[in-house]
Amino acid sequence: MSDGTANRNELGAFLKARRAELSPDAVGLPDTGTPRRVPGLRREEVAQLVAISTDYYTRIEQGRIRASGPVLDAIGRVLSLDETQTAYLLGLAGRTSDRPRRRAPQRLHPQMRRLLDQLTESPALVVGRHHDILGWNPLAAALIADFGAIPEQRRNYMRMMFTDPDVQGLFPDWQSVGRMCVASLRLEAAQFPDDPRLASLVGELSMKNADFREWWAARHVQSAATGTKTFRHPVAGDMALDWQTLACPADPEQHLTIYSAEPGTPAHQALRFLASWAAEHVEAPAAGAAD
Repeated sequence: MSDGTANRNELGAFLKARRAELSPDAVGLPDTGTPRRVPGLRREEVAQLVAISTDYYTRIEQGRIRASGPVLDAIGRVLSLDETQTAYLLGLAGRTSDRPRRRAPQRLHPQMRRLLDQLTESPALVVGRHHDILGWNPLAAALIADFGAIPEQRRNYMRMMFTDPDVQGLFPDWQSVGRMCVASLRLEAAQFPDDPRLASLVGELSMKNADFREWWAARHVQSAATGTKTFRHPVAGDMALDWQTLACPADPEQHLTIYSAEPGTPAHQALRFLASWAAEHVEAPAAGAAD
């Protein structure tokens, strides 16, 4: 048996198995009460929902016709296939999807949550894809912003950098910090050019901030895992903090950033003062709140 024949047979078996798992009610079809010889959706019901003829759908299941990518995408939506299942369906059919890739929502990994809870003397936060802020410790909130007061869907480090004057005011050399942020986002955009959320974020910031618009057009890219940032904090004063970023082994798109200072330096004293102030003025994130 050739690979093509095997794939066509598997394609039909896969579609039959998936439609057998769905009831008419699950896809919004009325239950006529007519006894069913097989469980799940009939072929004609799938065809109706995909807006193709029953004969055309039958030939797809039987491997007698090579359906287009958009038709297979539509079948995947009707059968409630997830991203992995849709990719499998398209692979069996020798097709690729015409849809922009939709990645599953990102959640703070438990290992990262545990590290944040244990880092009590250093500001630390976890940044995910698109520079979304997934988690933080109280000292990071005291250093940068009250992340918990920001709605989750708006809790994005890039958005804060380019739309919040208070955050911009933390950095005496904000231009350099801002350029580095844009260069980092440019690198992510090259890896995921069809990501709709990333495109939306870039469009929003391009409209709201002239610097972002200019730096984005310059097309610089940069990736850094360590460095030094100078903060001009309204409570703790000026302090130059070293930072390093560590990727989560279970999800490399999550990065833990930790700020620290050499013991005995003025920056270290300022950080200790900020920690004592945060203990009285900053609430710890509720368990699971950043998840």
